[in-house]
Amino acid sequence: MPATTTEHEEENPLFWPVQVGNMTVNHRVVLAPMTRCRAIGGVPQESLVKHYAQRASLGGLLISEANAVSPEAYGFSHSPGIFMTEQVRAWKKVTGAVHAKGAYIFCRIWHVGRASHYIHQPNWQKPLSSTGKAIQPPFLVRLSEGEMARFSDPRALAAHEIPLIVQQFQHAAKNGIAAGFDGVELHAAHGYLVDQFLKDGINDRTDEYGSSVENRCQFLLEFVAAIVENVIIINMIN
Repeated sequence: MPATTTEHEEENPLFWPVQVGNMTVNHRVVLAPMTRCRAIGGVPQESLVKHYAQRASLGGLLISEANAVSPEAYGFSHSPGIFMTEQVRAWKKVTGAVHAKGAYIFCRIWHVGRASHYIHQPNWQKPLSSTGKAIQPPFLVRLSEGEMARFSDPRALAAHEIPLIVQQFQHAAKNGIAAGFDGVELHAAHGYLVDQFLKDGINDRTDEYGSSVENRCQFLLEFVAAIVENVIIINMIN
């Protein structure tokens, strides 16, 4: 039977406090992001307020489920976003409930890229990606009514379109801080848009965002620079 004594907790680094930026976190067990699909029309509902408040503890840290940075960033029905005023207002209720428990919460932001279907896209357009190659079976995407389907063929972003995507992430980061989040996490893994630029098996570009490792990393580095700059500026203003 695992020990539950104070002595055991003091010996276990998981229960040691740690400084994260200007936050003192009481322990190192962090709530990982979990997509709940409870955001009707991309707007968090009261069920999400309850969900996060239930998992908040004094001095604990939570990472929110991923938030779309734009209408084109969605790949799931009823997943939340952070690009509209209505979404910011809804997330304020969540962050307020978490802070009332004495906990901290970060906002995860993402763009799914080609990991989507045209029914999740504005005007049923092709999903955006680093490539024009679709995700192939056995991997499937869940549609609005729950049925599974093949991923749609994506459209490779032109180089001149990438600054707009960077601006969308920057705007989402700003909204996350405005919504009361204590920090922002960029989702750059698991085959979503940023990862689609990083992976040489997906990224088949020949421009400044493809081929070499340095070029493939450029996409990520531009996002990081924009987000970090934005969050620091906002915190200085506050």
